[in-house]
Amino acid sequence: MVTADRHEMKENSTHMLSISRKKNHMSLKLGLSVVGAVLGSFQFGFNTGVINAPEESIKEFLNETEYHRTSHHMSKEKTTNLFAVIVSMFAAGGCLGGILAGWWAEKFGRKMGLMLNVVPGIIGAVLMYFSVLAESYEMIIVGRLIIGFNCGLYTGLTPLYLSEISTPSIRGALGVLHQLGVTFGILVSQILGFPEVLGNADLWNLLLGLAIFPCLFQLVVLPFCPESPRYLLISKHKEAEAKLALVAIRGTSDVDEDLDEMKQESRAQSQEEKVTILKLFTSQSYRRPLIISMVMQLSQQLSGINGVFYYSANLFKSAGLSPSTATHATSGVGGVMVVMTFVTIFLMDRAGRRTLHLVGLGGMFIFSILMTLTLSLSDKVDWFTGGSIAVSLLYVVFFAVGPGSVPWLIVAELFSQGPRSAAMSVSVLVNWIANFLVGFSFPHLKDGINDFTFLPFTGLLLFFWIFTFIYVPETKNKTFEEVGAMLKSNGVGAKKQADNEESHLNFILSS
Repeated sequence: MVTADRHEMKENSTHMLSISRKKNHMSLKLGLSVVGAVLGSFQFGFNTGVINAPEESIKEFLNETEYHRTSHHMSKEKTTNLFAVIVSMFAAGGCLGGILAGWWAEKFGRKMGLMLNVVPGIIGAVLMYFSVLAESYEMIIVGRLIIGFNCGLYTGLTPLYLSEISTPSIRGALGVLHQLGVTFGILVSQILGFPEVLGNADLWNLLLGLAIFPCLFQLVVLPFCPESPRYLLISKHKEAEAKLALVAIRGTSDVDEDLDEMKQESRAQSQEEKVTILKLFTSQSYRRPLIISMVMQLSQQLSGINGVFYYSANLFKSAGLSPSTATHATSGVGGVMVVMTFVTIFLMDRAGRRTLHLVGLGGMFIFSILMTLTLSLSDKVDWFTGGSIAVSLLYVVFFAVGPGSVPWLIVAELFSQGPRSAAMSVSVLVNWIANFLVGFSFPHLKDGINDFTFLPFTGLLLFFWIFTFIYVPETKNKTFEEVGAMLKSNGVGAKKQADNEESHLNFILSS
């Protein structure tokens, strides 16, 4: 009898291990779907960084175009303002794309929404490339606006699609891939923007026009990817198609458990009315997760990371590097972002979202103080000049650990299928607006308080750390229904539930 029981326990254990392996299995279709989605993230990163290197060449083109039209050169002030318009149009388009991302995802679907978004991406890239031939700087402005709209949609669609095709056990790792695509796109744009490559007076329009290639690659990859099964079942009530998509993504026919979980969410949603953006703000039941989502997005953009990118060239120059070498060395910041984001993929589903965000914000808080000290005292302590470079790189490391990835991932996890698209739209819009405000205000902040520029961000980082510690729940390995139940328990459980995660962080990092 004892032998029989042991045999049965062994079989049950083997069965559970088999199920666990299936849940963590990366099938060919899932891998292909991830690549297709993350190409959109790469597009966002590439167009974020691509405009910086050819700044002087573009300003020269503006001046020459004006002279050919009017026989008068532009004033320095007009050139500067016009270039600022070119830069800011990307954020303006991003805001529009961001607010429409939820509607777009529900109207066309996650996969088809990504495919249709290729069209504005191609149009924007073509306009920017042919601007030189047409002698029209207006084409650059319109192209940047359209490509911004394209990237705004990507920042909503990509995290949404990745979260819905993954299982709870690997959702964190797949979610980080969005940020990895963004950082890799920034790095590639920095390298291609070197003066000896494409960032010069002869080839800068080709550099901007390269934005067409991620779109073309998506047109090749996405037709072979399945639609989000969660969208098919819950939003479109197509159970048969949802099951086929699940089988393709999971690489196994044993998808009953996933299907049952989605059906349970569908039944819960059927009892609720359709959630619009207005409903998100007026319904008390969505207030807490919505506030958390918006503050998480603000913690990314108001962390001061854009200031580091802005300041890095000056830091390297002050350390004694030539302007050309300093420009090349700045790409090291992009390299650090890529490496650390890659490392975060393996930590996200082990350490947890909340823990990593706290570690990231805490590290940035400490190094923002050290950055202020090294910058303000560099004329009195010789080694502080080199120290400021090291401190800025460590600042970037901690950004990549938490604030770089977690905000994009956690929004999709805080909401059920009904309000998820609208919540993504609001969060993406908040992120783009904060991005625009920081980009616009940082140069003025730097001119006003010089070496103490990072002090306001130090205060904000402390606020974001306290908010995360008190209010943000841990969503690691939780189904959407379980996360929803946690959020309804008045918020006290969020802190308690993550205490064990934090107590084991050192063990996790060392294993």
